[in-house]
This record gives sequence, structure tokens and C-alpha cells, in this order.
Amino acid sequence: MLVTACSGRQSPEDHFSMTEMLFNTFVVLFVVIDPIGLAPMFAALTHGGSEGYQRRMAVKGTLLAASVLIVFVFVGGPLLRALGVGLPAFQIAGGALLFLLAIDMVFARHSGLRSTTTREQEEAEQRKDISVFPLAIPLIAGPGAITTVLLMAGGARYSLVEDVARLAVLLVVLLIALGSLLLAARIMKFMGETGANMFTRTSGVILAALAVQFMLDGVMTGIMSRPQ
Repeated sequence: MLVTACSGRQSPEDHFSMTEMLFNTFVVLFVVIDPIGLAPMFAALTHGGSEGYQRRMAVKGTLLAASVLIVFVFVGGPLLRALGVGLPAFQIAGGALLFLLAIDMVFARHSGLRSTTTREQEEAEQRKDISVFPLAIPLIAGPGAITTVLLMAGGARYSLVEDVARLAVLLVVLLIALGSLLLAARIMKFMGETGANMFTRTSGVILAALAVQFMLDGVMTGIMSRPQ
């Protein structure tokens, strides 16, 4: 972060840049985790359960997903460096993965990228505790969400303030997801399956554009970093 030499305070340009960065982070995480889209899946998984059971599953699943994503926030950068994977390569690969996820969202398809497979669904129906699987993983902390936090953590080294701010954004999105799970029955009653799918499709279009931008950034960074 650039700091003015005399006052040591953040310049207006830096403040705008950080605000833009946090807004972009929020949009990507919100679209990928898709709190509204979680409601119908959670309602189906907990159908017939008591309100207390649904509340326990929602809270426990969100806490477990938060733990997984926070771990990747802190170990993502060192992990990529240990594997010898450069940021441009991961931006291109991560962007491609998010683009596939966006296609699933636009067509309201439930593939293994953003939901459980048929066999996983059958296995989940036999479980009393769905908080770990399939709620925490893969519904909340799925491949798309993990890829996003790895992209967040694998870039340039940020200041402590920026790291804390990004973590706060992640927690805000997870709190929204928790609220969606706790209100799943009301959301489904108000929006219905069609309304939830419409929201997911719109989010998918936004995610597709962001995914393409990730890939373009990766290509440009790779070209610029090549030795002359």
C-alpha cells in the first residue's frame, strides 16, 4: 500500500483502490457462494426436520465452511509457491473453473462444481448430520469458493489492514449465507424455485464476466513477467 511520505496517511487514490478491491472481493465471493441459491438445496436436505435441527445444521455447516475457507486464505499463497505454481497460471486456471461454474449457474444446472452429484445426494439423505457433507463441503466451501480465496491469497502481498479487510468481507458473505440457511423456508415461500433460479442466473452472468477478467489478467501478467 502506498503511503504519503510526510503524513504517513493513506492517499485518496489508495483509499479508492482498497475500496474497489474490497467491493470486487465481496461481489465474487457473494456470487460464488450464492447464499440465495443455497436456500432451496438446504430446504430439500433438511425437509422434515425440526426447526432446532435445521438451525443446528445451518450454524455448524457455516462454521465448518468458514474454517476451511479461512485456512485457505492463510495457506493459499505459501501453498501455491511451494507447488511452484505462479500467479498467472492460477489466475487462468481459476478463471476457467469459475467460468464453468458461471455456465452452470446461468443454465441453473446442478453439477459437481456447485452442488452434490446424484450419488452424493443419495448418501446425504441417509445421514442425520449434513453439516460437514454436503453442506459445508461442497455447497458452501466448494471448488469455486476455494478457488476464489486462493486467488485472493495468491496475488501480491497485501498489508495487514488489507488482509484483515478481505477476511472481514469473507465473514460478511458467510454471515449472509447463514442468514439464508436460517430463513430458507421463508425464502422458498417468498421466491419459490423459479425466483431463486432467476437470481442464480443473474449472478452467473456477473461471475462469467469476472472469470474472464481473471483469465485476461493472468495472460497479461504472464506476458509482462516473461524475460525480454
